[in-house]
Amino acid sequence: MKKLKLLIFMLLVTQPLFAQEQTPRYGFKVVNTYPHDINSFTQGLVYQDGFLFEGTGKKGQSFLSKINLNDADVLMSKRLSSRYFGEGIEIVNDKIYQLTWQAHIVFVYEKDSFEQIETHYNATQGWGLTWDGEALILSDGSATLQFMNPETFAPERKIEVTFNGNPVSQLNELEYINGEVWANVWQTNFILRIDPVTGLVNSIIDLSGLSEQTQLGSSEAVLNGIAWDAEQKRLFVTGKHWSNLFEIELVPL
Repeated sequence: MKKLKLLIFMLLVTQPLFAQEQTPRYGFKVVNTYPHDINSFTQGLVYQDGFLFEGTGKKGQSFLSKINLNDADVLMSKRLSSRYFGEGIEIVNDKIYQLTWQAHIVFVYEKDSFEQIETHYNATQGWGLTWDGEALILSDGSATLQFMNPETFAPERKIEVTFNGNPVSQLNELEYINGEVWANVWQTNFILRIDPVTGLVNSIIDLSGLSEQTQLGSSEAVLNGIAWDAEQKRLFVTGKHWSNLFEIELVPL
């Protein structure tokens, strides 16, 4: 059923008439190219205070890392127990939250030391995570985004993400940018810009061709990873097992 819904979305989003007349679409221009660890199964990406913070997945390969943007030098890293499959991350004030995929655990660390300070229970799967200034926004692979209390990780409300009246599942890594939720659609080249009140897709970013500009480290090397530099208005994207991270600008189609 998930594959069928994803196929419906792909058919809709690639219809030129629909895309041009009703939903704004964007392509991209590469502004800068940076190195990225090709071994990293990127699940979560945040840019803050001049550094990248990255959460990676796969059991035995799940890390939380603080990374220098220009040379991909790892400045600080914490490895999860091999029983956990790491997922999305987000920074709230002086804390970093890291999801796990199916273990229903959210780890919380001190941002400056990566010392674990608490955990929370998550009733769903953990995929992507972002912060709107009040609530943590969680994706779980479905078409639903949940808004979680940062102190308790209890759900406070939820929305269904829809495009042309159809729910869009496989929502993965998230970023909150200028009042919108941006979401990778897993196993596609698309990022959706979503209204956090209605769940409607405001516009679509098509990054087809970007993966051809980097080395791919596995058959699972799909687009995943969005980070926003709020001070300098820079947009960064990468993928699982990509050897590069890109700063891009959007180009209307």
